[in-house]
Amino acid sequence: MKKEIDSVKGIIAIVIFAISITAVLVFLITSFDIDPLVIEEMPKKILVEPSEENMSVVVLANNEFAFDLYRSLNKSEGENIFYSPYSIFSALAITYEGSREETAEEIVSVLHLPTEAVLRSGFQALYNQINNGEKEYELNTANALWAQKDYPFLEEYINTVRQRYGGEITNLDFIKETESSRKTINEYIEKNTNNKIKNLIPKGVLSPLTRMVITNAIYFKGKWKLEFDKQDTKELDFYVTPDNPVKIEMMFIEPKETKFNYLDTEEVQLIELPYQGEEVSMLILLPKENIESIESDLNFEKIKEYKEKMKETEVDALYLPKFEFDTKYFMKEVLISMGMNSAFFYGMADFSKMDGTKELVIDDVIHQAYVSVDEEGTEAAGATAVIIGLTSMAPDNEKIFMANRPFIFIIQDNKTENILFIGRVSDPTKKTN
Repeated sequence: MKKEIDSVKGIIAIVIFAISITAVLVFLITSFDIDPLVIEEMPKKILVEPSEENMSVVVLANNEFAFDLYRSLNKSEGENIFYSPYSIFSALAITYEGSREETAEEIVSVLHLPTEAVLRSGFQALYNQINNGEKEYELNTANALWAQKDYPFLEEYINTVRQRYGGEITNLDFIKETESSRKTINEYIEKNTNNKIKNLIPKGVLSPLTRMVITNAIYFKGKWKLEFDKQDTKELDFYVTPDNPVKIEMMFIEPKETKFNYLDTEEVQLIELPYQGEEVSMLILLPKENIESIESDLNFEKIKEYKEKMKETEVDALYLPKFEFDTKYFMKEVLISMGMNSAFFYGMADFSKMDGTKELVIDDVIHQAYVSVDEEGTEAAGATAVIIGLTSMAPDNEKIFMANRPFIFIIQDNKTENILFIGRVSDPTKKTN
């Protein structure tokens, strides 16, 4: 009997001790305001919400990169230029998320990236803004990550791409099915650009050593708020140089009782042509002399300065050439010249946040873009793939805007000021760069 009593007392003592320990643990946990169920998972739960304030920081980074890239691409006189800085920026920002040390520092410098938290929340807000379906024009963008199916990419990187960049994750077999993998990616890009960007990744670019392809696609289609009448389009001269005119189809309109944001300075004329809904517009910069006179100091701050001086003005006549062209850039050398060096060289590249090793390197960055401007409006598309593997002057009394010589144009989201596309029309008769 005595043994049984002692046994019960022992059990009671153990229970009391367990309750005491539990109480102490609960006190300690609640004192630090930590949910005991998520202690181990807490680092994964620290997520920054989309922020419009941070979005403006990301927009500024994109826009500064846009003009840095323009200067780097502006090497061949007389060539048309057209690209989507946002598309390239997006693909490289996702690439940055997998980088460390010098590789990361160089990408930050080239893209003007803010801190990681600001980038993630700002990019997410911007991505949501672009893909907002309630608008009078088409504008959408899509990010995707194409990964070698049996390669051990880190879950943290994959989750960041999915959660913060809206990236679709697809496993492919670059080793055994290189060509079918290339076709799969190209078909996705074609679908997400309304069939305007075809064969983004040419044959021979991917190989059995390819481990990942990061892509962005962007598509825009908008009708002018004030459309041009096709019957008024006439064949006129466009002066590629003062001594070299070419015949082009020139659209014309007399915008009676309609005001445009307009500016006329000693060096340049500017006009802003809104699309339906007025949330996106085309800003045209027409130099008074040669285009080099305004390209030398062109940057986002200069654009903001111009826009602040623009006023709603009745324009007596507006001439704008119809044009359509495709561009394609293999950007490795351009990005290296801009300061993004180590990412392309084995032994220097550090993408260990992708796979935990330093074996990955960027093989190339490919960007392709399309634009068509006619009487109804504008259609534009852009796509980027980051391949990662192992180893004439008007009279003073008239306001006439006649774009009959090389000019620069920018398609910009007015709400965020985000530059979606930027280009130079040097010769509208050329359809490729």
